[in-house]
Amino acid sequence: MVRNLNHDTFLVIRYVKRRLTVLIDIDGKHEWRDCIDVPGVRLPRGYYFGTSSVTGDLSDNHDIISLKLYQLTVERTPEEEKQDREVYLPVVDNLKLPGMDAPLEPMSGLALFLIVFFSLVAIVFAIVIGVIVYNKWQEQSRKHFY
Repeated sequence: MVRNLNHDTFLVIRYVKRRLTVLIDIDGKHEWRDCIDVPGVRLPRGYYFGTSSVTGDLSDNHDIISLKLYQLTVERTPEEEKQDREVYLPVVDNLKLPGMDAPLEPMSGLALFLIVFFSLVAIVFAIVIGVIVYNKWQEQSRKHFY
């Protein structure tokens, strides 16, 4: 979406009261569109903000022209302040990963029976083929005149 544009693209990352919001302006109209909004994000204190424009492929490189960083002053209750100090690893409350919405259903009795049955048939088939190949090898080894 940001390749070969004739104008600059902008990105705003905002973290306020455990809510991470990313806004983008890729049309060059100075109108912000929501990209992502994640509530319940808890980030530890004392880390630094870093960025890189290296993609590993020279045909798709990006230039980061400038960064503007602001520290927002937000009123917090003593309980919120204490909870924010206790965060040591980044955590997202109630995070639902794609594809993890529904738990897997257990196999039915028929499906389990069919899997076991066809596995046994395959094992017996492999044993029969092995015996036939072994007998052919034995027969071939007896025909040598040494």
